[in-house]
Amino acid sequence: MTAEPKLEGAGLADGALASAASAAHDIAQEYLTDGPLARVGLEVEAHCYDPADPHRRPGWDEIMGVLEALPPLPGASVISVEPGGAVELSGPPAEGVLPAIEAMTTDQAVLRSAFGEAGLGLLLLGTDPLRAPERVNPGARYRAMEEFFVASQTGAAGAAMMNSTASIQVNLDAGPRAGWARRMWLAHALGPTMIAITANSPLLGGKFTGWVSTRQRVWSQLDPARCAPIQPSNGDDPATGWARYALNAPVMLVHSPHAAAVRQSVPFADWADGRVLLGGRRANTADLRYHLTTLFPPVRPRGRIEIRYLDSVPATMWPAVVFTLVTLLDDPIAAEAAAEVVEPVATAWDTAARIGLADPLLSATANRCVALAAERVPAQLEDAMSRLVRAVEQGRCPADDLSDRVIEDGIATTLSRLTQEECVALTSAPRAVSRRIRRGKGLS
Repeated sequence: MTAEPKLEGAGLADGALASAASAAHDIAQEYLTDGPLARVGLEVEAHCYDPADPHRRPGWDEIMGVLEALPPLPGASVISVEPGGAVELSGPPAEGVLPAIEAMTTDQAVLRSAFGEAGLGLLLLGTDPLRAPERVNPGARYRAMEEFFVASQTGAAGAAMMNSTASIQVNLDAGPRAGWARRMWLAHALGPTMIAITANSPLLGGKFTGWVSTRQRVWSQLDPARCAPIQPSNGDDPATGWARYALNAPVMLVHSPHAAAVRQSVPFADWADGRVLLGGRRANTADLRYHLTTLFPPVRPRGRIEIRYLDSVPATMWPAVVFTLVTLLDDPIAAEAAAEVVEPVATAWDTAARIGLADPLLSATANRCVALAAERVPAQLEDAMSRLVRAVEQGRCPADDLSDRVIEDGIATTLSRLTQEECVALTSAPRAVSRRIRRGKGLS
């Protein structure tokens, strides 16, 4: 299945790479796309559960049986299945945040209704609280990724990332070139605050982890050359930092002709320069394009700006979260105010993931950020924004609500009730729905 984000830049021309320097030039050329701020693309992942037996992980054929019966979704989202069976909706770019939210909300309701009729549920949680990581998607890319993580001594974190995490990704236009450096800085600087607001993964594999965003913790345990934030490039053109990051990152997979794991640490620069041959050959531009899909920084430039650091959060909350994030980046007055507000916590990634809004500085920053968004919220989102503002004022993130329910009822019972609650809520959802499926192309 496919889940390629929707704000596409121009593709690199096919052909051999002469050197790492030529690869750096190509990467810089594809960094971001100059243009106005307008479009918003959303990608929402949800874990698939059997409410009658939450310990059971629905299999590939079972999930595909639901998806293959679906006609196109009304909002034109593309459906993909992640390695562990999480189901993702990837919406096309919409002209503004409200149309993007409305289209995704419609598609999400229809998809969940279809799964409910099949006796299954889709839960928006940052991690799978109960089940051990297990891959069900048979795609060659995922088999090779497993092998890569084991060979690179990150097998446990890699398995958890692939099979037990879920997020909401927001894709935005880059805007005018003159503002790229500031815009990318702000997208990163908002990360800790937004993680604290949306933390929704206090458990993993049946245990409390001590982190409110275990999803963020899992990503931080992977190779920082592939998953850490992109560092500023010391006054250089901002594309230079991305090119440096990409060339220093080890090659994960090589097509020869199918995806095969690279078991030794080989920076892409070494392959591009011919110092190392992989698959018996030098790198070409197709390899470079593929390499870029295996890099997972929390903010990734791919013609558009992909924001990847949000936990998957409930349908009652995510529209307000998305509106807040887009407003703080796309509204010039709100962006200027937000930049000043978040600067003191701009690098507090671990604190945000560990204790979230319990940190006084993050709490104060979060309150100011949601207030900025609430001042600009349209009528359609007023109720959702009011709930978000109240939660942040109370110092509560979704992980707190989930933890309370688990402590009261146990993990399995909580998950069963959550899936049943969603099925009941969606029984009147529209029946006309979607399918566009190709295997093994998620996690890109």
